[in-house]
Amino acid sequence: MESPPPLSSSRLVTLHDRFTAAWHSETACAPWDLDEFETIVVEQHRMNFELWHAEEAARHPEIDDSGLSAVKRRIDRTNQRRNDLAEDCDAALLARLRSRNLPNPEAELHSESPGLMIDRLSILSLKLFHTQQEIAQSSGFPPGRAERHRERLPILQEQRNDLAVSFDLFWRRVLNGGLRFKIYRQCKMYNDPTLNPEVGAVQSRTSL
Repeated sequence: MESPPPLSSSRLVTLHDRFTAAWHSETACAPWDLDEFETIVVEQHRMNFELWHAEEAARHPEIDDSGLSAVKRRIDRTNQRRNDLAEDCDAALLARLRSRNLPNPEAELHSESPGLMIDRLSILSLKLFHTQQEIAQSSGFPPGRAERHRERLPILQEQRNDLAVSFDLFWRRVLNGGLRFKIYRQCKMYNDPTLNPEVGAVQSRTSL
């Protein structure tokens, strides 16, 4: 019988921070013994990493209309993949839990799935990295900019610590049969050409 994966916020935070640093330095991350679930977690984090930098590129003051259009399309694709992988995290966990007849169908329903919580931890890892990077490179900044980053840092750290504690409590309750969760498909219309009303309108005109 396959047991649910040993899941802890400390492991997730370590994975996020380790790969965040490696990707920003453009160096290969030392091999880790990742299981199937953790491989999905890292790939989901990679999408948040790519999305972060695509959003930065979209806001560059010198980007032209053509470049902005290309970046916006990349943002749409990456964001869809990010959401898909968060759902894949949930699916992988539910597959493992079934071997122990979990989650308990009679348990209290949690409105947020573990995949969504992992996504939030991923984003906080990126926020912390970039805030710390800005503080380290603050020489030459306009007055007050470095101070604002220093004020943000403990807030972000507190947010991640609180979320990590909540995640561990959530997972313990799932394993104890006191809590259950579902996969919530995002059902994003704008990324589906068969559902997007703008795409449908264009297709209708061109088919006439």
